[in-house]
Amino acid sequence: MQPIPYLFFRGDCAEAMRFYARTFGAGEPEIMPFSAMPEEERARMPGVAPDAVMHAALKVGDGWLYASDDPSGETRPMDGSSIALSFPSESEARRAFNALADGGDVRMPFEPTFWSPGFGTLTDRHGTRWMIMADGPEG
Repeated sequence: MQPIPYLFFRGDCAEAMRFYARTFGAGEPEIMPFSAMPEEERARMPGVAPDAVMHAALKVGDGWLYASDDPSGETRPMDGSSIALSFPSESEARRAFNALADGGDVRMPFEPTFWSPGFGTLTDRHGTRWMIMADGPEG
């Protein structure tokens, strides 16, 4: 058994998942729109845009990110949680951090710490909170 983070977005799930795929060098995310639901199920959700994401999955390293758009639009930002990713080198971690930080809000700049050659925290432009760190040597 492995925990899988499930992210909820306010209409930009597909954009966010494609951004994460590019940022982490992952393949194309699997994206299922609400329009793929059987008609009788969609009828129970009036007002949901057919292109809104019902479920998305992205393989990142040995793990997964799952996500969807919240049809209610009431999803609050990620209070009290972050997704932590550890990279084999400082340069790989820094590249991912900088990509996620573009248009986002850096809470702790990426820099060496006593436990890692590089660590930083941020909220990306899609509202997802990240903790990015390096396991390995600098370079």
